[in-house]
Amino acid sequence: MAVFVALGAFLMTLAGGWTAQRVTDRRHLVLGLAGGLMLGVVGLDLLPEALDAAGGEVFGVPAALLLFVGGFLLAHLVERLLAVSRAAHGAEEHNGRTPQVGLTAAAAMVGHSAMDGIAIGAAFQVGGGMGLAVALAVIAHDFADGFNTYTLTSLYGNARRKALLMLFADALAPVAGAASTLFFTLPEDLLGGYLGFFGGALLYLAAAEILPEAHHQHPARSTLLCTIAGAAFIWLVVGVAG
Repeated sequence: MAVFVALGAFLMTLAGGWTAQRVTDRRHLVLGLAGGLMLGVVGLDLLPEALDAAGGEVFGVPAALLLFVGGFLLAHLVERLLAVSRAAHGAEEHNGRTPQVGLTAAAAMVGHSAMDGIAIGAAFQVGGGMGLAVALAVIAHDFADGFNTYTLTSLYGNARRKALLMLFADALAPVAGAASTLFFTLPEDLLGGYLGFFGGALLYLAAAEILPEAHHQHPARSTLLCTIAGAAFIWLVVGVAG
């Protein structure tokens, strides 16, 4: 049952990527929307789930928040190291950005989607009602995942073929994740820690990369409205799923 339900996430991810491809003439709006979606996913979905699942504390700070900060710092470190490598070796650039950053970010999205599938499978292990509730939340926000995966990959100068490959991998990931739960049970605190860590990395990409790029050449009100709309959409999804 969990694998069958995860097929809905597969289709929604592809739909999000298809939408991102069709609006290339309004790139700044796409990036503004992607930044808002990423901000909403992190602040309204990933972080609350992480805090709830990984309830332990380390020196008075929730473990999920420590991992959240760690994810943010690791994303910053990886980007800086790649930037130094690019400057030292003259690697191929696209608007001053390294293609490997986009592939790394997209790979993180694929990992997140796999964990989404595991979350669906684990919820069905608890009960059918719980499984359907989690699946609804995953399927709804996987549209944003597909949108962001394609946007992140292409933003950093990767060829369309690579962007489509990462999109397809992101679409398959929740199905594979759900199928894997037929063979093991994931501890709740481990899942919560991962969500916190991934949320920090995703927030860095949204705040330090996607949104500045969206407003660099088009500091228009419409771009800002797209960002707000993206965050509001995730709020709506979380509210309906809850």
